[in-house]
Amino acid sequence: MSAKGSAQANGAASASASAAEVTAAASTPAKSGSTASAGPNTVGSAASAGPNGQQSARLPAGLAAVLAVLSSSAVVIDSTDRVLRASQAARTFGLVKGDKLVVGELLALARQVRRDGEIREGELDISTDGINGRTTSFAVRVAPLGAAVGGGGLVLLLAEDQTERRRVEEVRRDFVANTSHELKTPVGALALLAETVEDAADDPEAVRRFAGRMRQEASRLTNLVQDLITLNRIQAAEPIPDPAPADLDAVVAEALDRCRMKATARGIELAATGTRGLSVLGDEELLVTALRNLLDNAVVYSPEKTRVLISTRRDGNEAIELSVADQGIGIPERDLERIFERFYRVDPARSRATGGTGLGLAIVKHVTVAHGGKVTVTSKEGAGSTFTLRLPARRLPAKPLAPS
Repeated sequence: MSAKGSAQANGAASASASAAEVTAAASTPAKSGSTASAGPNTVGSAASAGPNGQQSARLPAGLAAVLAVLSSSAVVIDSTDRVLRASQAARTFGLVKGDKLVVGELLALARQVRRDGEIREGELDISTDGINGRTTSFAVRVAPLGAAVGGGGLVLLLAEDQTERRRVEEVRRDFVANTSHELKTPVGALALLAETVEDAADDPEAVRRFAGRMRQEASRLTNLVQDLITLNRIQAAEPIPDPAPADLDAVVAEALDRCRMKATARGIELAATGTRGLSVLGDEELLVTALRNLLDNAVVYSPEKTRVLISTRRDGNEAIELSVADQGIGIPERDLERIFERFYRVDPARSRATGGTGLGLAIVKHVTVAHGGKVTVTSKEGAGSTFTLRLPARRLPAKPLAPS
């Protein structure tokens, strides 16, 4: 576990605002004779004898009410480091057990704050026993509650879970970096080819050859931009906003037509089998795009004179499965968990040589998720791969019984 100097701006601001609310509540005097009632997540909210026989501090009613509605992990400890109140989140994350604050870094911060009265903020990466033993990132704010509250010595700790926010920021950074790199490659190639054409102006054959290369790079750049637009549109529309009945027979036929020329050029047979007449609710064009991407991959990574098979079947009344199986080179087991990431390539050199953008399987995944489904893959190196889209079956209205 490591402590960092300052919290992320958003997490620190949230924790600071919560601390301000709690401090204001604590400074409001409670009516004479009132006590904070002990809720299910309260340890010693009312005055009680501590382990050494002394009276423990009492939380003002206003403070207890504010703590009860905070979304952050909130903990109040007394002058003996005993937990007076802990939110359910604090217990779920494993920050508190019984009446003890069990995270050493937080306890050390609380003691420093109690000694000098200074509010401290920071970021902690904590191995939380309560959430599958994972490491959770918290934006932390620790503040004294003042000498007039509970007899003095009380310290408030607020911890805001920043794990998901950090993950999203990392994904965003990676996406920007990868997109910039992918755009840079064809743009750089076009610039170089343009210079070469200019230098070979007196050689018509060379000009034609380099012009053909320029068309390939321009096509690759167009495909990349189109895939980025498609991916953005899918992500913005999860789930599909206006689903309509989509005929899977038509989806399969259209995807096969779009890939047939590429397959024929490599002597690869495209075939379809399975149950006919199936349909789902969704966007037919997006389903065609997802299936075409799977077929394109199957053709690119299969040897010549092999076969790619699309199959459809109903799995009970709840789901429909659409599979694409090839006899290609297969996918190493270590890569199976990452192949649906944007720009991830098992074989980068081969993918770029065939004009791949690295976004095809990411689009497949998001299309499937947008339709309420799931995509899976089984593969063995040297024996081919099978990708399966499992989609919710379209529920047809019940037909009325004919009069007897």
